[in-house]
Amino acid sequence: MRTAIKEKKAPKPKKCRVASCGASFVPQRLGQAVCSPACALKDAPRNEQKAKKAIDQRDRREIKVRKEELKSRADHLREAQAAVNEYVRLRDAHLPCISCDSMPNDNDLITGSRWDAGHYRSVGACPELRFEPLNIHRQCVKCNRNLSGNAVEYRIRLVQRIGADMVAWIEGPHQPRKYTVKEIKTIKAEYRAKNRELKKGHAA
Repeated sequence: MRTAIKEKKAPKPKKCRVASCGASFVPQRLGQAVCSPACALKDAPRNEQKAKKAIDQRDRREIKVRKEELKSRADHLREAQAAVNEYVRLRDAHLPCISCDSMPNDNDLITGSRWDAGHYRSVGACPELRFEPLNIHRQCVKCNRNLSGNAVEYRIRLVQRIGADMVAWIEGPHQPRKYTVKEIKTIKAEYRAKNRELKKGHAA
């Protein structure tokens, strides 16, 4: 029994990539984009630019990886807290300051320097709740920094906002917790993803 042998298809003609040439040619090898050695020399700068771009991208990735490896636990904590704080400011964009009911005026940026993410129980007093969204609310700079959190007024409005039971839970005892670097990275990634979604919502 004879097996039919398929004939190999001849390559289709292509147009030379060099703009000043543009001649039609039949490629002799896979990926050939120019018609002759002379055009290959003319095309060389294009290939050099591509290669340089690829090398630069690779170098940037390697630098990013090395920087990530050099980060301390404190660096990761700071970045995770920044992500959580940004989430709080975006989440509470339509709400007044948790301590004094002030609202942004038309010239204020929602996430600008006039607004902080203020902890009800501070990170120093209760590090276990440093990333707890119920413990953090948008707060004006005056209350958060100049009035040390304006805690009495903060509590009054916090009860109104989340309920007395949840405030009692925040004020209650909490198991000591030491976040691992892996846990901190997960928190950072989670809140950065949430922030992207919230920003899309604000932009819509």
